[in-house]
Amino acid sequence: MKLVLIVILATAAALSAVTAGAQGNIADATDLQALRAAVKADKRALVAQTLQLTPDEAKRFWPIYDAYQRDLDMINHERNMTVIDVVEADKPISNLYAKNLEKSLISADEAEIKSRRTCYNNLIKALPAKKAARYLQLEAKIRAAQAYDIAAAIPLIK
Repeated sequence: MKLVLIVILATAAALSAVTAGAQGNIADATDLQALRAAVKADKRALVAQTLQLTPDEAKRFWPIYDAYQRDLDMINHERNMTVIDVVEADKPISNLYAKNLEKSLISADEAEIKSRRTCYNNLIKALPAKKAARYLQLEAKIRAAQAYDIAAAIPLIK
């Protein structure tokens, strides 16, 4: 079980990492399996294809995107470490330990919301509102797929 979770967490982290090479199309964003495949192949290319940025928009967008991805990578790392602690325990835990685990997960959720708000505030200055919203929708779909994969692999605490 530990190995399965580590593989899923590593896959989720890889899905959020920026890579090279392009596949997928805009329709892929509505099919979960196709979305996962497109993100794994090249998330940056999927975003570029979905947004269809002009050269000026691209110049303003990509630094915001890169900063947001760095934030998400740090948040994912913190969340993954907490989840690994739960799985490695693989035995009943104390109420205090459970309380601290949940505080840590809530803290990661709050950090993600704060980062998304910062990203939005920067995007709305750099792009037309429709493109900013479209990017945040695409990112939300990607994050939801990752969250589902992780949640499916994590046992309930004992």
